[in-house]
Amino acid sequence: MIKKEKSYDVVVVGGGMSGICAAIAAARHGAKVALIHNRPVLGGNASSEIRMHICGADTHGSRPHARETGILEEILLENRYRNPQYSYPVFDGVLWEKVYFQDGLDLYLNTHCHQVHVNNGHIQYIEAIQLTSETTFLMTANYFVDTTGDGTLAYDAGADYMMGREGSDVFNEPHAPHKTDPYTMGNTLLFTTKDMGHPVPFHKPFWANTYTEEDLAHRSHGATGYNYWWIELGGDKLHTIEDSETIRNELVKAVYGVWDHVKNGGNHDADNYVLDWVGFLPGKRESRRIVGDYVLTENDLASARAFEDAIGYGGWPMDMHVVGGLNTQLEPTECIYLPEVYTIPYGSIYAKDIDNLYIGGRVISASHMAFGSTRVMATCAIIGQAIGTSAALANKHHITPREASTYIKDIQQQLLRDDAYIPHITNEDDSDLARQATVTCSSEQLGYDANFVINGISRTVKENSNAWHSDGMSEDGEWIALDFTQAIHPTSVEIKFDSNLSKQIMLSAFHNGLGDQEKITVPIELVKDYTITCYQGTTSVYKKTIENNYQRLNKISIPPCQPIDRICIHVHGTHGCDNTHIYEIRVY
Repeated sequence: MIKKEKSYDVVVVGGGMSGICAAIAAARHGAKVALIHNRPVLGGNASSEIRMHICGADTHGSRPHARETGILEEILLENRYRNPQYSYPVFDGVLWEKVYFQDGLDLYLNTHCHQVHVNNGHIQYIEAIQLTSETTFLMTANYFVDTTGDGTLAYDAGADYMMGREGSDVFNEPHAPHKTDPYTMGNTLLFTTKDMGHPVPFHKPFWANTYTEEDLAHRSHGATGYNYWWIELGGDKLHTIEDSETIRNELVKAVYGVWDHVKNGGNHDADNYVLDWVGFLPGKRESRRIVGDYVLTENDLASARAFEDAIGYGGWPMDMHVVGGLNTQLEPTECIYLPEVYTIPYGSIYAKDIDNLYIGGRVISASHMAFGSTRVMATCAIIGQAIGTSAALANKHHITPREASTYIKDIQQQLLRDDAYIPHITNEDDSDLARQATVTCSSEQLGYDANFVINGISRTVKENSNAWHSDGMSEDGEWIALDFTQAIHPTSVEIKFDSNLSKQIMLSAFHNGLGDQEKITVPIELVKDYTITCYQGTTSVYKKTIENNYQRLNKISIPPCQPIDRICIHVHGTHGCDNTHIYEIRVY
């Protein structure tokens, strides 16, 4: 076995959506980063190995203007542009590209962290084995991030953790069970089907389970497949970590048994359908939760609490799956809907007793009830971006994650700049020159004023549009300009366009997840072609045209030039919308 020593500022263990966003954010803000993942592809539950869609605060598009932005939005828009066929293996490639080609970030696939060395509550280094290269890596870092899903890194480091369901008396939660118990939500294997256009028989394997209509009570089952998230086992008699292999084997028997019932157990309009893909890596919902300085609870979610140290938000319902899953004939889940989005505090994203450990994804410091909402991948992803942003700042100042809380306003402002929305927090960045500008435009719709591009909020919130919309699109296009009373020397212009945060863009094979998405590559509201011109008086001193844009956040570098007093953005076309939409313009 080959042994290699590596040294980093930040080591992220776990390459699901939270780990990906944490690693990218830390690297983009100057840290030297490693991302370790023990599978051959990135994405975790969103990868081609499991194929779950990335749910979030918009609750399948039912909560307007709530979709998560930031690095996750960048990834999903890239996928919509590059992957119009909605292929999960192609999505694997999009994720790999984002990580592998990120400056300052080293990717280690097929690499499992199997040993953690701790001294006085401080992780000194970890050992990780890469099976494909027969190499053991000894990795030191100033900061470690646990986005393993199971809290494996934190557990091995000796961090305090919770597992199971807290009784209602623990956090005074009205929907918690009466008594504390060890039960968790179970694991699921997904599958997809294909219409062959002619009848095809299904021959049940001898090892498959047998199910009746009574066995599948409350569980919709038709020929189209995939939305069988309720084929769920474990978390009661079977431990979702220790018994994971047994759970997988039982889930395989269940999948084929359910499909036998669909094909051969009555009229399910499945004569022409066949199994097209069956997963062999279960998607896991719940295991350990690591204890931080603050434990997020049901009451925080239900009251839509606005934490002063907020670093992100959630809004998915508290989606509480029944103990026993498929082995019961009960409703498979109880969804406790939340009236508003809630914020997630900084105190929930680092371990309370390991001084250089961040906790991300579904292992953040939350009660079982709150976890029912925070566990979904879009929420995990924006938490990851906040962790990476904080870790880079902590590394710069040589402080612990806990000590970085004194810089919470800096962390929040950087997240907003990078398009990671935080409810109730607005742009207060003194270095943003646009905040002092006078804004004019070619035309505007009532309620969509040009001045909104510098009001500090970069999405629609309830009745406030917070966006400029031109009044149509003239032959010459539409323009918006920022005028400055004093000459400036900008280095970048940063624009947040409209990617319609009320519609779903995540990849999905679930008919309720993908069927209502427009059959387009990218949202029609996005500006496609535009020109930025910098003026000194009436003289143009710099001009740049961007063509075929498909991202919401655009950062355009301005080379050194003469002092300027005006910046004009001239929009030539969109991806199909008949007017121009811009949420924010910043100048640095």
